[in-house]
Amino acid sequence: GDARVRGQTGVLSERRGSYPFIDFRLLNNTTLSGEIGTKKKVKRLLSFQRYFHASRLLRGIVPQASLYLLDEDYLGQARHMLSKVGMWDFDIFLFDRLTNGNSLVTLLCHLFNVHGLIHHFQLDMVTLHRFLVMVQEDYHSQNPYHNAVHAADVTQAMHCYLREPKLANFLTPSDIMLGLLAAAAHDVDHPGVNQPFLIKTKHHLASLYQNVSVLENHHWRSTIGMLRESRLLAHLPKEVTQDIEQQLGSLILATDINRQNEFLIRLKSHLDNQDLRLEDAQDRHFMLQIALKCADICNPCRLWDLSKQWSERVCEEFYRQGDLEQKFELEISPLCNQQKDTIPSIQIGFMTYIVEPLFERWAQFTGDTPLSGNMLNHLRRNKAKWRSLLHKQHSSSRSNDHSGQVTGIQEQTLKKEETP
Repeated sequence: GDARVRGQTGVLSERRGSYPFIDFRLLNNTTLSGEIGTKKKVKRLLSFQRYFHASRLLRGIVPQASLYLLDEDYLGQARHMLSKVGMWDFDIFLFDRLTNGNSLVTLLCHLFNVHGLIHHFQLDMVTLHRFLVMVQEDYHSQNPYHNAVHAADVTQAMHCYLREPKLANFLTPSDIMLGLLAAAAHDVDHPGVNQPFLIKTKHHLASLYQNVSVLENHHWRSTIGMLRESRLLAHLPKEVTQDIEQQLGSLILATDINRQNEFLIRLKSHLDNQDLRLEDAQDRHFMLQIALKCADICNPCRLWDLSKQWSERVCEEFYRQGDLEQKFELEISPLCNQQKDTIPSIQIGFMTYIVEPLFERWAQFTGDTPLSGNMLNHLRRNKAKWRSLLHKQHSSSRSNDHSGQVTGIQEQTLKKEETP
């Protein structure tokens, strides 16, 4: 049934764990009417399993201080890294190891404190920690890319963008909290496959959201469900929480890549007309949307070692989807064919058509700050390195093809010599 829950504010949320992991064993049975009943039973069973798994913290089974089981050396290094959390070369992979896989929880607790949000909104630290653990645990660790480390990486980038003078001078505590929460939860409960996959396999989420921003709607509604379940904002007036929930939705929905041109055209218009008024809450919210979009796809603007890891991870996730589509005789989605779509070619296309246009406009907005200049420099260097790797692949491929042709000619020559 419909697993959404309507709260007092009227915004639909989704119960935590109300949707199962995708059971790919059922994909090739969708046309058999005799399997429908069984399929529903399996989905219901998986839903309960996921619900109890995700809710175990609230039942007191998971210790809430797992971070403190680490030895003092690891904790000391993690604390040292947090002192440099505003630096663009922040290594989120190292930080995740130092925090024993708790990078998202640790980072958000620190940033809420740094920005004075705990005091301003009178938040209870235990409740905040519980909410953040819920968010972190609802990311799927088996996803190579869309996992809690990606969420932490996006959050750290968002923190850097919120400090850009052009934006920081106008931001309210509410803006900052919304930006950080949206960054942390923007991909929560991501199944590791994209929207076209959910649509063509007739997944229940695609039906629920009528094939429009399917994943983004699910991330948003799940976030609202966790906010209500944790009661993090329960002490605030109803109209305030309602506004927070709606604005979170607007921010998370902006990360839908299908809306990229919509936001770029609007940003270009504002910049060309110089009519952005950041004193206006509506314009500030729009720039928060742009900041989140930048944070979400900032991997190509990181240092090469970090950027390369993210590139390999996202392509691995693409390839896994392609393997599933091939296994179940579905059309392989673009970028998901490991035999045809190489990592360098995917990344060069992504940088050229998606990343560069957005970050060039962001630099125009910020006024070419050190951070923006640094990101664009990394982007150009990384693109050049991928081009070099692509050239080497092509050279290697041509060399192999040439070797094959020579061998064939030699075989033909031998056959002619053997013919009387």
